[in-house]
Amino acid sequence: MRARAVPLVIQLYDYWDGKRHGRSMPSRSDIDPTEMGPWLDGIQLVDVFHNPRRLVYRLVGDGQVRSRGRNPTGRTVEECFIGVSREDVLRSFEIAIQDRCMVYDWGRYPSGEGFTRGQETIFLPLSTNGADVDKILTFTIDQVGR
Repeated sequence: MRARAVPLVIQLYDYWDGKRHGRSMPSRSDIDPTEMGPWLDGIQLVDVFHNPRRLVYRLVGDGQVRSRGRNPTGRTVEECFIGVSREDVLRSFEIAIQDRCMVYDWGRYPSGEGFTRGQETIFLPLSTNGADVDKILTFTIDQVGR
């Protein structure tokens, strides 16, 4: 990831990593919104429900709302994803949930406006009980023509 990712993605990973305090992942309460300024525009907080699996947008940064053309808060990732494909996006979430680890994803896909869009996303699991992922913090940077 470090060889490819833009500095803001690496900085968010380092922030998340510092909040783990020896655990496999931090909890939502470890993340301080007042420290999230550099990432707010591209942030997404997704609630993870088990049995059956559902991923629901809890919070979506203004940059991601603009990129999508609508606010997906309260809707599922499956119906409101942005990425190369639904399967690719859901696979990244699933890896973060099952392996309790950071996932970095990068891809290019054609936009509705007729140009190529590049996108970097980091998926960072959070856990209230230290074992089960109950939220995923993501940060996405869209790059037109990169």
